[in-house]
Amino acid sequence: MTSSDHTAPYQIDAQLQERLNRIPEKITSDTFLSGQGLGNEIGFWIFDYQPEQELQVREYLTFLKGLLTRQHAELQVDHVNLLALLRDYLSERGFLDKAIAMQQAKGDAALLKALRGPLHMDKLAPYLIRHALSDDPDMVLISGVGNVWPMLRAHSLLNALHSRLGHKPLVIFYPGGYDGQQLTLFNRVTSNPYYRAFQLVP
Repeated sequence: MTSSDHTAPYQIDAQLQERLNRIPEKITSDTFLSGQGLGNEIGFWIFDYQPEQELQVREYLTFLKGLLTRQHAELQVDHVNLLALLRDYLSERGFLDKAIAMQQAKGDAALLKALRGPLHMDKLAPYLIRHALSDDPDMVLISGVGNVWPMLRAHSLLNALHSRLGHKPLVIFYPGGYDGQQLTLFNRVTSNPYYRAFQLVP
């Protein structure tokens, strides 16, 4: 996909586009899919980008899914949008309408406190595996990190998925920075140290 493919209502960042264009070859390689070269580490990868590039990344993800379907039909690729996952999870448990009403009546702090139990990773991570990844995909793509903060935090989700995904490749698209040791959401919110993922494209 190039900037000439369509007219976009935002500025196309050429450096980001070059990094995005390197993703298909990377994630369809035998080395990536088999986890070769990672030693005993899990196959978790992070594609970080500037928060203001969110729309460009969202559009690229749509393009990427279509590309993989056309050119790599043998691969089962599951894309999990965390905002949609959170909505479906709360709805299934009967919490969605209550959560919206609480936020309107009592504000964000009260809602976050009320959701601390229902959104504990011991509950949410198994739901993600059971509902979003039930077809045992070859790889998992995760987006929507910025949309669900601070209700869900990327490092907590990744930690919860370690034992559940094993060496299955997972790529999380992250609006912020990752230096191999620290995730910084929106380039402002620093998480707990996180060392167990690799940068997908430097």
